Amino acid sequence: MPARTKVIVTRKLPDAVEARLSELFDVELADTDKPFTSAQLADAVSRADVLVPTLGDQINANVLARAGENLRLIANFGAGVDHIDVETARRRGILVSNTPGVLTEDTADMTMALILAVPRRLVEGVQLVRSGEWTGWAPTAMLGHRIAGKRLGIIGMGRIGQAVAKRAAAFGLEVHYHNRKRVHPQIEDALGARYWESLDQMLARMDVVSVHCPHTPGTFHLLSARRLKLMKPSAYIVNTARGEIIDENALGRMLSAGELGGAGLDVFEHGPNIPDRLKDAPNVVLMPHMSSATHESRIETGEKVIINIKTFADGHTPPDRVVPAML
Repeated sequence: MPARTKVIVTRKLPDAVEARLSELFDVELADTDKPFTSAQLADAVSRADVLVPTLGDQINANVLARAGENLRLIANFGAGVDHIDVETARRRGILVSNTPGVLTEDTADMTMALILAVPRRLVEGVQLVRSGEWTGWAPTAMLGHRIAGKRLGIIGMGRIGQAVAKRAAAFGLEVHYHNRKRVHPQIEDALGARYWESLDQMLARMDVVSVHCPHTPGTFHLLSARRLKLMKPSAYIVNTARGEIIDENALGRMLSAGELGGAGLDVFEHGPNIPDRLKDAPNVVLMPHMSSATHESRIETGEKVIINIKTFADGHTPPDRVVPAML
């Protein structure tokens, strides 16, 4: 490892993060906020000691095949690593690190905002006022549904799922959850949460479903057309995790047919390419993947990236190393 570690960053980061990276390492910073092309990624991995990608960068086997001998760490800027072929990286002797825990509170806040916004028709109300067509209060105008007393089903009871459960309980929602493994009874008691071993059975009984599991081969289209049809026609679905977890085409068809009450989506199966059915539906709130978009979270994410790189450069295992078996 050279005296000053060669670090290549693929996207524009907050100024404070870039300044600190420049102080510590021989860093190449991105001069635009556009994702790297495959050719740019291949060039970067061929020259870097450490690559700092984001979720928009597909670090697959083809890219890793171009990695130079000096590439020994991929320090991801973000918690999710489904865009990185972690197993291939491991076989090539390349460590992968991420930034867990940073986005928990911000994502939980946005989730709660969507849980409120969809049943109360918040976006429709904003659009009505801005259109100039609002004529004043009326007893039957813009009627939505209260959430107090309703059942919330959380899919994935990790850090974010638990943070959402705490917020939901404060709004009077009954908290239910499905998880790969049941959480400790003390956590269930603290959250007032009921565990469902069967996802199918939980879905059929919930008024609101919120997705908080990672995207893995096992969770791709976890909410398939079959499972979505198990939900009540009046139920709402919220997703601030990964778009690939929901069969987006099936969701769009059901919303258009009135087979679901509505949806709040911050993530999409094919990135910014959103089906017209979702964009045109009045009972859908669409957000541009901004659940974690706070100044605080971006700075904290950058700080974790720097700690991972510095620890590695000093000859130690990064504290946030990702192990393939964990995925």
